[in-house]
Parts: sequence; C-alpha cells; structure tokens
Amino acid sequence: MHDISKYAYRLILLGAVSTIAIGTVFYHYIERFSWLNAYYFSVITLTTVGYGDLVTKTDIGKLFTTFYILVGVGIVTTFITVTVKRRQQRFSNRRSKSNE
Repeated sequence: MHDISKYAYRLILLGAVSTIAIGTVFYHYIERFSWLNAYYFSVITLTTVGYGDLVTKTDIGKLFTTFYILVGVGIVTTFITVTVKRRQQRFSNRRSKSNE
C-alpha cells in the first residue's frame, strides 16, 4: 500500500479545513447565518447529509452552494479516505511489528 507523506497529508488536511472555513465565512456574511449555523451548514453540505433545517435564501448563496458542493465534496472525501488509509496502514505496521 502506498504510504502518503506527512507533507501531502497536511496539504489535504489544510484543503479540507480551508474549504469548511471558506463556506463558514461565506454563509455567515451572505446568508446571515450565525457562526455556528454557518459552520454546521458547511459541514452537513460537504458530508452530503443535508438535513434541510437550514437553507440558502439568496441567489448568490444558491449559486455558491452548487459550486461548493461540486468542489468541496471531493476535497472532504479525499481527506476522509486518506485518513482512513493512514490509520489502516499504521495498524498494519504495528501488528506486523508485534508478530515479529
């Protein structure tokens, strides 16, 4: 299994955090969501949960959200996938060392 470098992992983490932060700031200022609701909306949108309890009301908010989903879901999915693979690799490495 290919082991991703710490540097690459940090870039992916930075991408995921930045994507959520950009959405949070946007929804706070454009949609007038509280900071907590803006963060919450960003996370549930990018994880495709979408409860429907918060919705965008402005045209620019709706337009932003469509592109935010298209870009952000890929970034967050990549982060989650790489994190799981790293943890599996660490577990396998520890297990193989303990069996030696």
